[in-house]
Amino acid sequence: MFQDQVINQPSIETGRFVLRPPRRGDIGLLTLYAGDRRVAEGTRSIPHPLPPGTVEAFVERAMAPERTEDVWIIDGGEKGNEVLGALSLTRLGRDQAQLGYWVAPAFWNTGIASEAVRALVEANPLKSAELFAEVFQDNPASARVLTNTGFAYIGDAEAFSVARGASVPTWTYIRKMG
Repeated sequence: MFQDQVINQPSIETGRFVLRPPRRGDIGLLTLYAGDRRVAEGTRSIPHPLPPGTVEAFVERAMAPERTEDVWIIDGGEKGNEVLGALSLTRLGRDQAQLGYWVAPAFWNTGIASEAVRALVEANPLKSAELFAEVFQDNPASARVLTNTGFAYIGDAEAFSVARGASVPTWTYIRKMG
C-alpha cells in the first residue's frame, strides 16, 4: 500500500499560494510543464523529450521517507490542485543545501518564483546554515530571482543539462542563513 503524504516535510503558505509536498495527483500537470522544452532546458535533470514514467518516478522519489531531496509544489489552487511549478532543497551535508526551482511558462514574469523562493528561504525547513543555487547564464531572470531573495553571486562554473545534452555555463550563488 502506498501512502500519498510526505513524512516530515511542512507546507508553507504565502499570500498567493501554498508550497506543499508533491502527491500522485500532481503527475499530470508536472508532466505537462516538465515536458515543455523551455522548462527542461532551464534545469540540469529534466530530459527533453520527457520519457514515459519520468515524472511518476520523480514523485515517488520525492515522497520516499529516505529521500535526500525535499520537493515542494507551488500550488495556486483554492482546492489544492493547481501546480504552478516546483522547488527543491537537496541536502549537501555540513548544514548546507542546494536550492532548485522552476515555474511553468504560463506563470513566468508574475513574481511567483521570487515569492516561492523567498517563502522557502524564510521558512528554512532543513535548518540550513547556507543555501547554494545555480542558474544557467542564459537565464538572467532566474539570476534576478536569487539576488532579489538575498543570494550573493560567488562565481562561474558549468553544469550538464540533460535536455540540452551539453555542459552549460552557470552562475553560482550562496545565501547565508543566520
